[in-house]
Amino acid sequence: MHNSAVPGMIYSETDPVVKVFNGAVIGRQLTHPDRSFALQVNLDLVIGRDIFTRKPPTHFHVQEEYIQAIEGKLGLEIDGKEIVLTPKDGPYTIHPFVDHRSYPLPEAQQDGGSVVKFLLSGEKTARAFELSPVFFENWYRYQNEVVINGAPISLIQLLSTFDAGGSYLSFPRWVPFGQGISRILGVVVGRWIGGLLGYQPFYEKWTTDWELACKKMESSLTQRRFANPRKAD
Repeated sequence: MHNSAVPGMIYSETDPVVKVFNGAVIGRQLTHPDRSFALQVNLDLVIGRDIFTRKPPTHFHVQEEYIQAIEGKLGLEIDGKEIVLTPKDGPYTIHPFVDHRSYPLPEAQQDGGSVVKFLLSGEKTARAFELSPVFFENWYRYQNEVVINGAPISLIQLLSTFDAGGSYLSFPRWVPFGQGISRILGVVVGRWIGGLLGYQPFYEKWTTDWELACKKMESSLTQRRFANPRKAD
């Protein structure tokens, strides 16, 4: 185990790794004593050339998120305006309830490089449903099921997983009370109705720390039936 060049980030040989989109995206779960989660994300622009032409959905969180480019150029859209992050910029704080999304700049804008790496972490809170390692594992692997394996997109599943990560889709800025409506949809449709219909925010097959996932699901009346901890060997 050793500290990285970034203060607080601790790397270990046993760090869980999530590889999706045929290796175009590799997420390594790190340790940070003051964060709810910490990830290093590597994006291969050659393998993911077709995937990265589509930007992720704009969304917001109920906690602070921190993002830092450590290799290449990373696009960060904040309230509709693009910021380009490079390693010299250091960490950028995304405040709660700010609409945003991040994505790699195209290979042609990378000054010769074909890999983008960045660090992502979140403010530690007392909430059960917050940005966490189990949320990112399940979100990345659900996307992989849709994009690579051809699974149908389920709005209820998306809302369920997002809500469990304290994350909500952004409506266009002209929609009155858009963030409030989005949070209501996340809770009512994703958590309550989704739970009753059998939609889980986290799945054991996609989760390294299943006990943590069960603890989070146990906090919801409609999801606690999915919380079945693994039996000890």
